[in-house]
Amino acid sequence: MLSKKAKYALKALLYLTKNADKGLILISEIANTERIPRKFLEAILVDLKTQGVLQSTRGKNGGYSLAKDPAQVSVGNIVRMIDGPLAPIQCVSHLYYRKCDECLNEETCEIRLVMKKVRDATAAILDTTYLSDLQKIKVLVNEESV
Repeated sequence: MLSKKAKYALKALLYLTKNADKGLILISEIANTERIPRKFLEAILVDLKTQGVLQSTRGKNGGYSLAKDPAQVSVGNIVRMIDGPLAPIQCVSHLYYRKCDECLNEETCEIRLVMKKVRDATAAILDTTYLSDLQKIKVLVNEESV
């Protein structure tokens, strides 16, 4: 399940993507518009800045902006930065693999085989969806409902 922290990170990044033409955006503007607790948002944005996704300027005319092209930032990478691996269990994780203590044979473990499919499907969607794609989704959904 996507954590609230990851959801807020994606909401903030999407807001910055949609408002990139405005230049630097204040934390208070993002927090108020997206209804994210300000202190929580501050911590999230610092994490994203440390990871190189955002840049910031302090002072009177300061704020945050994207450090990378939104077409180069995948949702999968953001979720991994905030929540860790996409795999629902460790024995199917690429980066955080750990064998299950109770498992006798990973190759025939039914649970592992299903969870591997879940991981692969999740990664296939999130790793090919970029911040630039997210702002288009609402437009597509609205067009389909007409």
